[in-house]
Amino acid sequence: MVSSEGIVRLLLVILGGLAFAAVGVALFFYVPETLADLLGLVLALTIALIGVRFASNIAGSLFPGYDVAEVAVEGPISRDGGGGPLPTSPGATPADDVVDQIDRADNDDNVRALLLKLNTPGGEVVPSDDIRLAAERFDGPTVAYATDVCASGGYWIASGCDELWAREGSIVGSIGVIGSRVNASDLAEKVGLTYERFAAGDYKDAGTPLKELEDEEREYLQGLIDDYYDTFVERVSDGRDLEPEFVRDTEARIYLGEEAYDMGLVDQLGTRREIEDELADRLDTDAVTVEEFEPERPLMARVGAGAQQVAYAFGAGIAGIGDGRGFRLRS
Repeated sequence: MVSSEGIVRLLLVILGGLAFAAVGVALFFYVPETLADLLGLVLALTIALIGVRFASNIAGSLFPGYDVAEVAVEGPISRDGGGGPLPTSPGATPADDVVDQIDRADNDDNVRALLLKLNTPGGEVVPSDDIRLAAERFDGPTVAYATDVCASGGYWIASGCDELWAREGSIVGSIGVIGSRVNASDLAEKVGLTYERFAAGDYKDAGTPLKELEDEEREYLQGLIDDYYDTFVERVSDGRDLEPEFVRDTEARIYLGEEAYDMGLVDQLGTRREIEDELADRLDTDAVTVEEFEPERPLMARVGAGAQQVAYAFGAGIAGIGDGRGFRLRS
């Protein structure tokens, strides 16, 4: 049975066809004799094309072709996707962009459910939590689904969704936090470099790679890691309805999808098609149509992203050695 929306779409297509037919008749049977006639014909064609585009936009707004929004979290998670002065991985996920996409989907009256595609090894703690909070704010069913990897910060994000789906071979878990620093003090001594301290506050330069780490500093930095880990366990425990001790007992291990499902870390195993079928049942419709929501970026930003990928190919290795950022924290 054809829906009323389908009938209206058909009528719009017919009207568009008639409009172009009229343009064709004008082109083949009306020959401009003067420059003014020719300019008038060009103007008429331009107006017709603008009208078709305008009608198409109206039809898309009144009768949208989608009811589910898909937002992807792919690659390492950071605040801006690595848009700093040094080149980082071009596949990094800018958390602020992802939050904006989820919020736009939430404000779109056509969107009734959210699919959050996760293929990430994790990343920075607070940006991951921002994405989780955006998923929690979404007004409607939210389903996270792991493709290849849903680890660490990716699992943190999934804890903000109603369900987590995975494939049998997906990598899931790594519920833990890691901090790291490069100890270059011996190397500095060999090449004749010395560290001279100018700081206010005993722990201001804790983790600086050009000096040895004091016991008190090590305890201080480990305390930060422990605090973040407690928060991670709490988020997962509340969001996934798991006992905190069970979460801690995973010891940040990773699991294949099938084992993760048996342990309760994943709600369902299935393909993307099966997820869409499940959503169709929930939304009480024959089938759902998914629209990919992507970042809204101006042209120069897209050009800059392409340039960054080229720069990464040449300089990422050197940048990783020489950035000198000291202690780094990620989930």
